[in-house]
Amino acid sequence: MQYCVRAASDRPNWLASITAARITRGCEHVVFKRFIQIFVGFTVIAAAAIVAGLGYSYQQLQQPLDLEQPILFEVKRGMHARTILEQLNTQGADIRVTPVYVASRLFDIPQRLQAGVYEIHPSDNVANVWRKLRQGEQYLFQVTLVEGRTFAEWLSILGQADRLIINDHGADLATVIERLNERLGTTHTSFEGLLYPDSYKYTSGTKAIDILVKAYQRMQSELTEIWAQRSGDLPYEKPYELLIMASIIEKETGIGGERGKVSSVFINRLRKGMRLQSDPTTIYGIENFDGNLTRVHLRELTPFNTYRIDGLPPTPIAMPSRESLIAAAHPEQTDYYYFVADGSGGHVFSKTLVEHNRAVNRYQRNQG
Repeated sequence: MQYCVRAASDRPNWLASITAARITRGCEHVVFKRFIQIFVGFTVIAAAAIVAGLGYSYQQLQQPLDLEQPILFEVKRGMHARTILEQLNTQGADIRVTPVYVASRLFDIPQRLQAGVYEIHPSDNVANVWRKLRQGEQYLFQVTLVEGRTFAEWLSILGQADRLIINDHGADLATVIERLNERLGTTHTSFEGLLYPDSYKYTSGTKAIDILVKAYQRMQSELTEIWAQRSGDLPYEKPYELLIMASIIEKETGIGGERGKVSSVFINRLRKGMRLQSDPTTIYGIENFDGNLTRVHLRELTPFNTYRIDGLPPTPIAMPSRESLIAAAHPEQTDYYYFVADGSGGHVFSKTLVEHNRAVNRYQRNQG
């Protein structure tokens, strides 16, 4: 620009003034054009950097978390998205928290995330995590309530189940029965046998009583169906009596192929007016049973001692399986009135007392 001014000074004043003005405007135009070029260049570079950064961050949303193994991750109520990313990172996820959080706000909007416990897999990415949390795809825990166990034993199992809320933990059995009746609108004095054995899935924070309600409803459904399809001429007046019989069958044998035979023995005895003489029912009625059934026990009069009472005991003695319910509803047609354990898990069935005594001597007293 200095060159432009010196060249103009050799001319007449008026002409120099005009020329200098033109040269000044030309030089200013050059400078402005150069400034625009520099500005545009910086803008393009900055935009490219932003785009590259966002592209990198978006890729991070799609990258596998690269965990060593699946983890259970708890999202607490009100937890912020950034806090979730930080905790995932702490638990081993390969996450660059700040760019991923920015990308999440721009591309994914992690809002309305539901509290709970979620299973996160190594192949999951952040986008998958936000989807699971929005849709509430919580991890399903599982508790198995086994057939042949008592109601009290089931309560103990539920008390040890992971992430299950036990409001009545430590409460006496009568209180649990009362609260369960309130939920169901029933008036049962005992829930023995009334709950269906199965594996029940639940989310973190589920109440144990909710599982008991499901088990009760399931048993009612199964019992109604099986009762409607039962064999004719059975010595039951109502479904509850079939349920009692099924619980006895459940405790007497764990072998599926024997259930129908065991059922036939007890049905034959009931039809003939004989006492059931079932050890499991007698044991159920003994308080603090130590595992040793004695003659004193067999002589003691309790509501469950079927060596002393006629007919069925007043309630089931355990939770029966569907197989035992079916066996109670469809006993085999036999002439058996007795059976004794053979020492290998099965039983020997007899038609007469003489045959039965021989079997007892052979398998229980080692006399033959």
